[in-house]
Amino acid sequence: MARMHTKKKGRSASLKPLIESASYDGDLTKEQIEDTIASYARQGMDPALIGEKLKREHNVKYLKKATGKRMLQILKEKNLSGEIPSDMLQLIKKAVGMRAHLNANKRDVHSRTRLGRVESKIWRLTKYYRREGRIPKDWKYNPQTAELLIKGGA
Repeated sequence: MARMHTKKKGRSASLKPLIESASYDGDLTKEQIEDTIASYARQGMDPALIGEKLKREHNVKYLKKATGKRMLQILKEKNLSGEIPSDMLQLIKKAVGMRAHLNANKRDVHSRTRLGRVESKIWRLTKYYRREGRIPKDWKYNPQTAELLIKGGA
């Protein structure tokens, strides 16, 4: 698939590298890995950061090979997934920061166009997550309420 807002072509059908051994040979058991994920989520880490930390500190390279589940499945089972998906939340944080920058620097035209791109990604993700049932059907992105959402959650 091509990139959305650049002239680059992107990588079509990229796959993870094949592994010779499909088993996990780490020190932690399946339950210990799930408990570690839950404790990191309670500390306020998002799933991407949890995955990086598992790779670096606990030598869990492929979570699905080790536990048989994906990160979001584990977080949903423990009721730690949050009401808004993490990728959309990161885009909302970026948009709120850009709006604050634009309030201080009104003549920054390039940031204004980038803000439009980020918000279009948010709207597109909103339609997708509504269709998939991961956010409520009546949820809408609004810049003023997004700022309150980010400040309240942080």
